[in-house]
Amino acid sequence: MTDLRNYKPLRLMAADADDLKVISACLQDAVAKVGDFAYLPGARRFAFVANRFLWEAGGDKRAGPFWRARAGAHFDDVRSVKRLNLRTEPKDAVVELLSIRFEPGEDGAGAVILDFAGGGAIRLDVDAINAELHDISEPWRTQSKPTHAD
Repeated sequence: MTDLRNYKPLRLMAADADDLKVISACLQDAVAKVGDFAYLPGARRFAFVANRFLWEAGGDKRAGPFWRARAGAHFDDVRSVKRLNLRTEPKDAVVELLSIRFEPGEDGAGAVILDFAGGGAIRLDVDAINAELHDISEPWRTQSKPTHAD
C-alpha cells in the first residue's frame, strides 16, 4: 500500500480492554505536543490529537515510503486525570506515545494509562472503557520509521 490508493481513514471505538489494544496498536509511536492533550472535567472527557504513524501502510518494511496522519482520540466517562513524570510546559514540547493499556478495577471501572517514551504517563480513572479514534487528515509522507530498542 505504498501509494495509499486503498487508504481509508480510521474510525474506531473501544468498549473493552481488547478494543483498547487495537487503538493502542494504531497509536503506537504517535507524536503530539503536550498542549494537544486536554481534560474537560464537566464533560468527563479526555481528548488529544496526534500525528500517528500508519503501520498499516507498510510500516513493517525497512525502506519507505512511510506515512503519518493526524488523528483525534477521546476517552469518555473519565473521573480524574493524573500526569506521572510528564511536564505540562512548554505546550509545544513533543511527546511520543508508546502504548495505551487498561488496569481493571471493580464493576468495569479502572484506569486507562497512556505510556510515553522517556517514562512519562497519563492515568485516566474511568467508570468504563469508552474511547474513540478518528483520522482527521489525509496522510503525508514521512522520511523516518519509528525504531525501538530490543
